[in-house]
Amino acid sequence: MLWACIRLPQLALDTVLRRLPEPESAFALVAGPVHLRSLHAVNATAARAGLKPGMRLSAARALRADLAVAEHDPESDARALRFLAAWAYRHSSRVSAQWPGAIVLEAGASFRLFGPWPRFEARLREELATLGYSHRIALAPTPRAALAFAGLRDGYVAMDADAMRAALARVPVRRAGLPDDSGERLHRMGVRTLGALRALPRDGLRRRFGGVLLDHLDRLYGDIDDPLACYAPPDHFDERIELGYEVESRQALLFPLRRLIGDLATYLSVRDGGVQRFVLRLEHESGHSDVAVGLLAAEREPAMLFELTRNRLEQAALPQPVVAVRLLARELPPFVPAARDLFEQRPAHALPWPQLRERLRARLGDAAVHRVDCDPDPRPERAWRRVAADAPASRAAPPARPPRPAWLLPAPTPLRDEARIVSGPERLESGWWDGADARRDYYVVETAHGRRAWVFAAPGERDGWMLHGWFA
Repeated sequence: MLWACIRLPQLALDTVLRRLPEPESAFALVAGPVHLRSLHAVNATAARAGLKPGMRLSAARALRADLAVAEHDPESDARALRFLAAWAYRHSSRVSAQWPGAIVLEAGASFRLFGPWPRFEARLREELATLGYSHRIALAPTPRAALAFAGLRDGYVAMDADAMRAALARVPVRRAGLPDDSGERLHRMGVRTLGALRALPRDGLRRRFGGVLLDHLDRLYGDIDDPLACYAPPDHFDERIELGYEVESRQALLFPLRRLIGDLATYLSVRDGGVQRFVLRLEHESGHSDVAVGLLAAEREPAMLFELTRNRLEQAALPQPVVAVRLLARELPPFVPAARDLFEQRPAHALPWPQLRERLRARLGDAAVHRVDCDPDPRPERAWRRVAADAPASRAAPPARPPRPAWLLPAPTPLRDEARIVSGPERLESGWWDGADARRDYYVVETAHGRRAWVFAAPGERDGWMLHGWFA
């Protein structure tokens, strides 16, 4: 097997920067007590101004007065790592996030699907850049070796066990990720590399460092199996973005909304599923307000989901300023892509019917879009009914009847033209139960101008025809 390790050196910082509309401006994460705030991480713009982690916030403000800051949230880092594990799950069935700030995935089995490692690596880097995370990637036959290589150098590749062992022998013990503080202790003892460490007697190492160090070395070199805590995708999506300031405009909510929808689409592609209902929760200082988004069929196209949610948001009222945005999706049915012709003739700017239907519902309201269903009532004006767009279709087939006109008039009108009978009569007697009794003899006639009409008269009469519809 071959394992790829993705190191995330700026996980906490990238998790916040990807949510900001202007991530290039000076920014830092802060931590510590209120009266002793210090910088936890800084972006490149702040670093060029002389700011660095560990600096007091007051000193940083003196160097850069326009510095934007946010509180470091370790729980947010954990959620981001789980999200990236879900993203990696679309590329491999064996993914682990058991080491802080890193994702490992079994890559050898994915070469058949994604191509050789250079192409697969380029795909991983492109998608990580799109998601907004800086990274370092390495490949090795064991997950711990890949983890160690990614911590040393970006892009390192060891395709077989011999190359891996030769490279590991040169790794400094202080940068090999050894358990606890054993790497620092070994360095002070004069043991500088893993090769020198492996040359020492195992019994002496066991007495001084315990069995944990030896187990780590054996798993690092692949001498024993390394059981990993593999990632399993959850059955729901729940993501939250804290804005850090009060937002009173819907326009200002579109950027975090786009990021949330993009993360939802990534999650759905991992599950190979879609979403049919989800809730956009707008959190206020006191309470929250929900914007429900419902679709008639499962979808996962990010552009369409964003457009629908934006339209729903524009119709919603903001009773209070918004301080955080949360997206919750618990109904995740299987996704069935729409069938398309190989040589599709639809114009590039035209929308498929399912997407157009959802856009109309979002813009005009659910009640403005409906379907037409059959009704067993024999009266032509009542032989159909309007039903909700998401209502199940009637299972009962309509009764067999003679041909009906494609154009039924809203109300019958007298026929003024001369006409000859083509077929008929067809007698309809119905409506005695609701007070709208109808007794009519219907005919198909052809007018002097060659048009076919659907007319009726009282039973037994052929004068005073009433026009009820036109045939195409």
